[in-house]
Amino acid sequence: MDLLRCSAVRLPNARLRRSPLRPCFAAVRSSLSLPFPEQKAKYYRELEAAVDVVERACRLCIDVKSSLFSNDDRILEKNDQTPVTIADFGVQALVSLEMNRLFPSIPLVAEEDSSFLRSTNLVGSVVDVVVNKATLRDEVTEDSVLKAIDRGGKDACTFGPKPATYWVLDPIDGTRGFVKGVEALYVVALALVVEGQIVLGVMGCPNWDEDYFVNRATGVQETGSNFSRSGMIMVSHLGCGTWKQRLSDMLTIKLPQSWTRCYVDGCQVLKEARFCTPESQKWESLPLSSSFNAKTNSDEIGKGDILLVPACCGSLCKYMMVASGRASVFLLRATTRKVMKKISGYAPAWDHAVGIICVHEAGGKVTDWEGSSIDFAADQIARRTIFPSGGFLVTNHSLHNEILGLISSNSPVI
Repeated sequence: MDLLRCSAVRLPNARLRRSPLRPCFAAVRSSLSLPFPEQKAKYYRELEAAVDVVERACRLCIDVKSSLFSNDDRILEKNDQTPVTIADFGVQALVSLEMNRLFPSIPLVAEEDSSFLRSTNLVGSVVDVVVNKATLRDEVTEDSVLKAIDRGGKDACTFGPKPATYWVLDPIDGTRGFVKGVEALYVVALALVVEGQIVLGVMGCPNWDEDYFVNRATGVQETGSNFSRSGMIMVSHLGCGTWKQRLSDMLTIKLPQSWTRCYVDGCQVLKEARFCTPESQKWESLPLSSSFNAKTNSDEIGKGDILLVPACCGSLCKYMMVASGRASVFLLRATTRKVMKKISGYAPAWDHAVGIICVHEAGGKVTDWEGSSIDFAADQIARRTIFPSGGFLVTNHSLHNEILGLISSNSPVI
């Protein structure tokens, strides 16, 4: 597949430059070694660049978070009452600038656009956090940052019905967690879709604390390296597995052996599984609640109970938990809306793309509540929305069909 060929059409304000991909890699700043040989991974160079920019984006988030609570005006609220910070805009600008420099022919589908930011006095603050992490610092200006953000915005690119190639970015999944405190997890996530298939993904969780999950869920014993309180980068490539490394090691250890391979857990008995759900959805609102009660303390588990592992705040940290064996199941009900007198479920593509490949490559399975694969081409125009029936079921694969059966018997799927 030649990544220069893309089935997306740029709108007039977003000129598509065509230049060779491979020579651009001389500008990749990181000397990071990936955990598998280049010959095995078709998109090795793209993954190498994605890991580098996500690692830098995580450090941008850490820098912003350290000053967040002394500068309340850096936390804003969008029209849908969801919080957004200069880190959200800064990460999107940074990733857009770097990936457009390396892969100018590949569009970006991302959560934010600059319209809201332009209405504030924080554009300069976003520029300040981006310039510290960008490769070409002299080229980081207010104009270039705003254009970079809009390169991933809702009006940047128009796709057609043919399979498309594009990056999918969630600058910060779990912004509510980002502004909360240490225990609330947040994730920077970047995936590459090639002709409709997710081929690689990178997730960075700057405040991932391995000991937190060990202590909250019994039966999970830490093996291998100690990842505690040092953040985590998780990477996945089609056919090469899912791997993790401590974020604190990214600048000091450049060896393949510094990575640890991730596998889903081996649980085959549903009542022994560890579940996670969104903070915004109570267990009682989910279809399995008619079969099991949920407990958050393993010492209180009795007959008819399952263990619910708390994890705030976004969806992608739950994918990380399943992919790394910290949870057996992630269950999420999709948001619903009425279209042509029919109620249908929907979700942003960036909340799930990278999580899906990480779970799949770790041995797990992801479908909607009817057992169908998630179709990222269903939104033929913008590729920004996916439409799962009922919701998302993310499992260790062994339990998948049993849970689908319970969902089918306990809940009408919409």
